[in-house]
Amino acid sequence: MKLQKPSLRTLLTATAAAATLLAVGLPTAAQTQAKYKDEYRMSLVLGIAFPWGQGGQLWADKVRERTNGRINIKLYPGTSLVQGDQTREFSAIRQGVIDMAVGSTINWSPQVKALNLFSLPFLFPDFAAVDAVTQGAPGQEIFKILDKAGVQPLAWGENGYREISNSKHAITQPADLKGLKLRVVGSPLFLDTFTALGANPTQMSWADAQPAMASKAVDGQENPLSVFQAAKLQSVGQKHVTLWGYMNDPLIFVVNKDVWASWTPEDREIVRQAAIDAGREEIAIARKGLVEAGKPLVKELEALGVTVTDLNAEQRKAFADATKAVYTKWKPQIGTNLVDMAEKAIAARK
Repeated sequence: MKLQKPSLRTLLTATAAAATLLAVGLPTAAQTQAKYKDEYRMSLVLGIAFPWGQGGQLWADKVRERTNGRINIKLYPGTSLVQGDQTREFSAIRQGVIDMAVGSTINWSPQVKALNLFSLPFLFPDFAAVDAVTQGAPGQEIFKILDKAGVQPLAWGENGYREISNSKHAITQPADLKGLKLRVVGSPLFLDTFTALGANPTQMSWADAQPAMASKAVDGQENPLSVFQAAKLQSVGQKHVTLWGYMNDPLIFVVNKDVWASWTPEDREIVRQAAIDAGREEIAIARKGLVEAGKPLVKELEALGVTVTDLNAEQRKAFADATKAVYTKWKPQIGTNLVDMAEKAIAARK
C-alpha cells in the first residue's frame, strides 16, 4: 500500500499543537531547574568541630561539587531548625521544616522504635559488631522502616561509643553509679538503663548540658570521646571517664521525601553516593584515635588530667548483667525479629 504524504495544512496544524504543548505543558530544562531550591537546609546536632558536623560538611561539599552547584546545602547545627529540641528533628524532616539531616538513632528513636536497637545496653562489643549490623541485613531492614516512616535514608555515619564521665570518682562497677545525677538524652530507654544502674538520669539537651556540668547541677554525662575532647568537658569538671562501650550511636544521612522527589534521578543518585562517601569518611574520623594501637585519643585525654578507666571483660559483664532486665523489656518493643537479626549478624562478624 502506498503511503500518502501529509498535506501542508496537516503539518502546520501538528506544529502549532506541539508548540502549544511546549508552551503550556511540557517543562523545559530551565523550568525543571527552577524547581530546585536556592538552598537546602541540613539539620545537625553538632557543628564542624565534631566528627558529626564534619560528616554533614563533607556531604554538602560533595553534593555541591558533583551537581555543579545545582544543589546547595547550608548546615544548621545545634538542631536550630527545631529550637534545639533534638527529639523533634525527625518529625520536622517528615513535615518539610528540614530538608535533610545527619541524625542520631537516639534522637529519632521516640518516633521510630526500631532505632532503639542501637541503645540496647551492651549489645555491641566492638566496632566490627556495629559494622555487621549497619552494613548488613539489619541495616537494610532499618532503612526500609525509615522509608515507611516518611524519610529517604541514604547512608550510615557514626557518633561513636558513648562512654561515661563524671566529676566525682572513677566508675568501675555498677555500685559506683548509685546516686550520680547524669545528663541523658530524651529517650525512655536511656532512663531505664541508668535507673537500673542506680543513677539519677536527667533528660537535657546538649546545649544545656555543659552549663549544667559547670554549675554542678549534674555530676556527669555519657558521650563519645571525640565529643568529650572537642567540647573540652574536662574544663567543666569532668575529670573521670570510664570506657564501658555500653552502646554505639550510628548516624543516618536522610532527605525529606518531597525534596527527594523534586530532584532528577541523576541528581538523586549523586546525592546518595555523596552521602555514602561522606558517611564512610565520617566514620573514620569518629573512630580516629580509638582503633589504633594504644588508643592515642585516650592518651591525649590523660595528658589533660583526665583519669580514664578502661573496663576489662569481667567488669563490663557486671554492667551488662545489671541491665539485662532493660534489654529483655525493650527487645519486643524494638521488634524481636530485628533484634534477633542483629544478634545473629554480631555473632557471625569477622
